[in-house]
Amino acid sequence: MVPCTIRPSLKLSERVRVKDALIFSLSTKVAMAAKIIDGKHVSQVLREEMKKRTQNLLQKNIHPGLAVILVGEDPASQVYVRNKAKACEDIGVHSRVIRLAGDTSEADLLEQIESLNQDPSIHGILVQLPLPAHIDSGKVLETISPSKDVDGFHRESVGALVTGHAVFYPCTPHGVIKLLEFYKLPVEGLHAVVIGRSNIVGKPVALMLLERGATVTICTSRTKDLKSFTRQADIVVVAVGKPHLLTTDMVKSGAVVVDVGINRLDSGKLVGDVDYENVSEVAGSITPVPGGVGPMTITMLLENTLKAAEAL
Repeated sequence: MVPCTIRPSLKLSERVRVKDALIFSLSTKVAMAAKIIDGKHVSQVLREEMKKRTQNLLQKNIHPGLAVILVGEDPASQVYVRNKAKACEDIGVHSRVIRLAGDTSEADLLEQIESLNQDPSIHGILVQLPLPAHIDSGKVLETISPSKDVDGFHRESVGALVTGHAVFYPCTPHGVIKLLEFYKLPVEGLHAVVIGRSNIVGKPVALMLLERGATVTICTSRTKDLKSFTRQADIVVVAVGKPHLLTTDMVKSGAVVVDVGINRLDSGKLVGDVDYENVSEVAGSITPVPGGVGPMTITMLLENTLKAAEAL
């Protein structure tokens, strides 16, 4: 509680009014604390539903399968691949992890992908990025069959997204939209500002918001007077990889703030692109880091894998 002093020289009625005003001020501050958009909880709920979908497929003699290719020994990539394999196991999806040496040739990798394209037991293919410098990641992603492109990065998938006919949405943007839907946060008719223009998050999430009737502005970390754009936004999605880029003075009261960034400070602490502790006092709803968008990415990968199997 914030300490306060009411001057004893005031009349009793005046002292009561001052006290009531102070209580109202404090309660208003408490009431304005943002609602937490809990990605971990939403992910758990969705995965329980996915277990049922997996069982329905198994009853039709279809065992959903995801192949993940890891080239090299990148530590972060190894963690991501392990997490994906475990998530598959948890809902009953068959997971095949293919580990290739860092000096694997591009031709050998493409041959491996072509083999998986023809494998009827595999419904989704994911090549873990980044790849070694001698391999053209664009060529690799284009080799994956569009019907198994569960990452949503093939040009055909991107084109389908642009024209409003997406089959597989990119996983992280899809996770953002699922969070908004789960918490029944409106999008149609509102102004959404997306900070970030990457092919993985910024561009696709802007298209998905546009598809749902939002008025969308795309900014970057280099946008001049960024604050003038974000202060107008009903929804702000930040995905640039700069710790605490979005501060309290850049957010209008009650806005929905979705933080896709994940950054490790010198202290070892994980933080997002949003100054969470302070912005949460102004925003209406906000995702934490960790525990917000992050858990949803793998969940949407599972969603796309099941969707591919159900399309058979």
